[in-house]
Amino acid sequence: MYDLLKEAAIKRPVAGNSGGSYFTLKSNYALIFGVIQLCSGSGTVFLDQAYWQRAIASRPQTAVRAYILGGIAWFAVPFGFSTTLGLAAVALTDNPRFPTYPSVPSSSEITAGLAAAYSATALLGQSGAIALLIVLFMAVTSCASAELIAVSSLLTFDVYKSYIKPSASPSSLIFVSHVCICIFGITMAVFACIWNAIGIDLGWLFLVMGLLIGGAVFPAAFAITWRQQSKAGAISGAIVGLCVGIAAWLATAKVYFGELTIASTGTEYATLAGNLAAIMTGLIVTVVISMIRPQNFDWEITRSINSKTVEALAAEADIAPAQTPEKTTDLKADPHTAVSDDEKEKDDVVATPPSEPVVDEEDAQSDEDAENHPSKLRGAFKLACIASFVLTFLMDFLVSPFHP
Repeated sequence: MYDLLKEAAIKRPVAGNSGGSYFTLKSNYALIFGVIQLCSGSGTVFLDQAYWQRAIASRPQTAVRAYILGGIAWFAVPFGFSTTLGLAAVALTDNPRFPTYPSVPSSSEITAGLAAAYSATALLGQSGAIALLIVLFMAVTSCASAELIAVSSLLTFDVYKSYIKPSASPSSLIFVSHVCICIFGITMAVFACIWNAIGIDLGWLFLVMGLLIGGAVFPAAFAITWRQQSKAGAISGAIVGLCVGIAAWLATAKVYFGELTIASTGTEYATLAGNLAAIMTGLIVTVVISMIRPQNFDWEITRSINSKTVEALAAEADIAPAQTPEKTTDLKADPHTAVSDDEKEKDDVVATPPSEPVVDEEDAQSDEDAENHPSKLRGAFKLACIASFVLTFLMDFLVSPFHP
């Protein structure tokens, strides 16, 4: 592998890499790609309803640790596939078993993600292609199912129940959620067919995605971390960031390449300009407008959401307060019910509600209150910030330039 990659660096040197080598930490385009990945990744995490649902359903401290471990484990995918199958494609391009031999894979084939498939086929034949297909199928179905549930929940509860039919029954909500899943599934399929027909591949979508959603990253983040952010600041930051990001993206593509095509708008410099413009403009606009007229949100409203939800569910189900059964014995009413004193004591013990479950419930509530204490939440927030900055530096600026 080492010798083949050295030969490949001589025949097909990498632009922007030191000496055109595949073994250097000096890679300009890899650094650019890392910044784009940081922008687009921030957008997908902060704006994806699937992430929000998992985070809200978990305890704060547990969710922070779980997301950190999950984020570290996620790097097995880009690192594993790019280091093994990506470099294998570079090394085996001149091998007769390579699918495109004697030609070199085109840029469109590479951006479509076919480099990994070509490597697996060259190494393992048809079995390798099948194995990679299974991996991709599992990844796509897992991601698609999460998005289907997320969008269905938004449309069902935030649109249908909130604005169309507030008195909807649980059965009708389930039916609407199923309908929304079908509609969104068809919508995804239609868009996939349209993009494939006009020549838009996964590489283009990945690079452009960040500038389309980057403007809302900081407004969404400040919505749960900064009490002074106002509604006007959040909305304007997202919209203005989107407009500025698209303008910077198209202007850069026009200036550098003289035309606006799928190829020119999918280049690294154009998408880098759009991503940075969108995310930084969203930050500046939402901060400026919010500081001019802060809203000073009361966090007690969000802290009481769970208790209000429980009370609402209890009211809807018409649950009456639990009553302690009382044991009454009328010995004069029926002589056959007469029992001895010992048996009466046993019955009284059985009839008396045990106090242990109440103590356990109180302990559980106190543990939950302690875990949700503001000091504990601030500690979890600091851990999340430190881990985010450290991992961003290590993965995007120290390690990522190693990848071709």
